[in-house]
Amino acid sequence: MSNQPIDTILIANRGEIACRVMRTARALGLKSVAVHSAIDRQARHVREADLAIDLGGAKPADSYLVIDRIIGAATLSGAQAIHPGYGFLSENADFARAVEQAGLIFIGPPASAIDAMGSKAGAKALMESAGVPLVPGYHGAEQDVDTFRAAAERIGYPVLLKATAGGGGKGMKVVAREAELADALQSAQREAQSAFGDSRMLVEKYVLAPRHVEIQVFADQHGHCLYLNERDCSIQRRHQKVVEEAPAPGLTPALRRAMGEAAVKAALAIGYVGAGTVEFLLDARGDFFFMEMNTRLQVEHPVTEAITGLDLVAWQIRVARGEPLPIRQDEVQLNGHAIEVRLYAEDPEQDFLPASGRLHLYREPASGPGRRVDSGVSQGDDISPFYDPMLGKLIAWGETREEARLRLLAMLGETALGGFETNLPFLKRILAHPAFTAGDLDTGFIERYQAELLPGRAELPDAFWLLAADAWLQSAPRHGQPRAGYSPWNLRSGWRLGLPAEAELHLCCQGADRKVRLCPEGQARLDGETACSLGSDGTEQRIKAIRQGDTLYLDWQGQLYPVTRFDPIAAAQASHTPQGGLAAPMNGSIVRVLIQPGQTVEAGTALVVLEAMKMEHSIRAPHAGMIKALFCVEGDMVSEGTILVDIEQPQA
Repeated sequence: MSNQPIDTILIANRGEIACRVMRTARALGLKSVAVHSAIDRQARHVREADLAIDLGGAKPADSYLVIDRIIGAATLSGAQAIHPGYGFLSENADFARAVEQAGLIFIGPPASAIDAMGSKAGAKALMESAGVPLVPGYHGAEQDVDTFRAAAERIGYPVLLKATAGGGGKGMKVVAREAELADALQSAQREAQSAFGDSRMLVEKYVLAPRHVEIQVFADQHGHCLYLNERDCSIQRRHQKVVEEAPAPGLTPALRRAMGEAAVKAALAIGYVGAGTVEFLLDARGDFFFMEMNTRLQVEHPVTEAITGLDLVAWQIRVARGEPLPIRQDEVQLNGHAIEVRLYAEDPEQDFLPASGRLHLYREPASGPGRRVDSGVSQGDDISPFYDPMLGKLIAWGETREEARLRLLAMLGETALGGFETNLPFLKRILAHPAFTAGDLDTGFIERYQAELLPGRAELPDAFWLLAADAWLQSAPRHGQPRAGYSPWNLRSGWRLGLPAEAELHLCCQGADRKVRLCPEGQARLDGETACSLGSDGTEQRIKAIRQGDTLYLDWQGQLYPVTRFDPIAAAQASHTPQGGLAAPMNGSIVRVLIQPGQTVEAGTALVVLEAMKMEHSIRAPHAGMIKALFCVEGDMVSEGTILVDIEQPQA
């Protein structure tokens, strides 16, 4: 109970949350220690720490999930406390016990509370005994497929399989019919084992069109607990949150109080200490059902900080030292509105397929009142396929929800990401959608408005290529430096030393290429035909065009497109790709091979299962045919574009 000294904290995590904890540690005058895998040696959280220790390995199971190495790093560094962040070991009771047994302070709840609430199945049973409404389901110890099949038949399809030991959408599958259950259960178990080291599952009724509303609770070591209002996290893809806001739109004070008091009751019942979140499903009638309790800090905690004026990481550290909560429930503020979006390395147009590679371009929005960026990357960083694809978060606060929404849209417009696909354009469409503006939210939002949010990739028009050509010449480097000011060498007038009075560019963007001729007085031609005149009316429009080496990132209709010079050698090599060959859509590891050479398959048949960003992705046959060749085995590490399977289409 007495105050325990802490002057050095080890953060048992990586990326954005590690950087965020370090920021508060610096503000409190504390030193921070980073741990990292072998491939994270140059990561941003390593560069920002006072001391960094190599855990070795690459996959989480070989680095960030190895308890003995984390404890050893803390002892070696002289840290008195360990902050687990979120994900990885943050909800692992064995880790919390190991920290305490090593004589260190765990900046989180006691292991007994994690045991009680860290297991989704255990939490469901506890809430059931306390009389909290539950979604119908099975949360028992038996884990065989027949048990889950019987439970699913009892509660009725569709059902939701969930990992009992984790969250973030890992180990979570929606099953629409009995025929899909066995494969979905096996896949979810593998994902859960890989992400959390625990393959146990539960199954519950899949509630249609609910809202996801969660309560932030905080408890000290003196028996005091309060709730810090609520967050709406309904907008999700693959059961992972994309947009979060506080307070929840349309929630009445009475409902807020009822949910808050239920959350506090749950925390007190297990002797909870520190920051935690009790998550509920809220239906259209205002009835709420307990889902789970996350015994850690949440990704979306910044929106709560924005409306309460609190630093939750500072509270975590002070509570871990034995200090009491500094305010009472009636002193908790609810000031204005805050919205957060998560920036992911993924391709929304390809079913949110994770992406990895070099982050060639990274520019954050300008700082200012009501603007916050929590990031774990820098320009030039390599984004690995082994970890969660979140790059960072943008948070906007306003006196009203609309003010926060417009501010966040402006921040998204100022953000520039390049090197691989991201969800940045997708986030802009969500924030600009009329239904979001109206606060019409539920967990089916993205699916319901898919046509507007995911319109597909249209063919780039002539105007794009003309703008790209003009921007290319404007940004062309001279003697290793970007163009600056007047130079006759950059003019598109008739002035040349023995050259014709026009420039021809052969540009390439996202698999398409065009030839563009730029003539005197700004006249531009595509494939020899005059298409338009740039700047002929004397007006000047500001277009975001950022040159990074041999790539120009051009803003077109809210999306940043990478434009390069056409490379005939690369095009020739691409033309020799085996016909019918299915390539790896991202870097990752092969966890299952489901077919053999000579086997006949139908369209949509799962051929290979690839694990990347801690989730599994099935490579399916695009058409019926025969497996001509197989170029991978289980356990292989493959790079994006690697041919995995050659499938021969049957003769017509």
